[in-house]
Amino acid sequence: MSTSYYSIQIYCNTDDYLEINKILGVKSTDLEPSEIWSYEVTVGEDDKYYDFISEFMDILQGNYEKLEKLGIKRSVISLWLIYEYDEQCNMEFDPMNLKRMGENGIGLCISCY
Repeated sequence: MSTSYYSIQIYCNTDDYLEINKILGVKSTDLEPSEIWSYEVTVGEDDKYYDFISEFMDILQGNYEKLEKLGIKRSVISLWLIYEYDEQCNMEFDPMNLKRMGENGIGLCISCY
């Protein structure tokens, strides 16, 4: 059985948590503020496909200037895929989503175990 965890992670000041929630229109899934604001979505192997790059880029799009006013540059924003699996691991990414991330200076991090 496999599970995927997708997240947006932003290095920030803990004092900026509520403002980031407001700017992005989603609430951090962290229980306590830390130096990394994150929003996470968990998807099981029987769940519908979740296009995390497109969904997360939609959340970020149009909000970079507001985040920069808090001192948050695009270079401290990353999208994460953490994938638990028992056997073979395969991934495929839509080229347009990867291009969109690149054009916006957003990193992609993948962890498989």
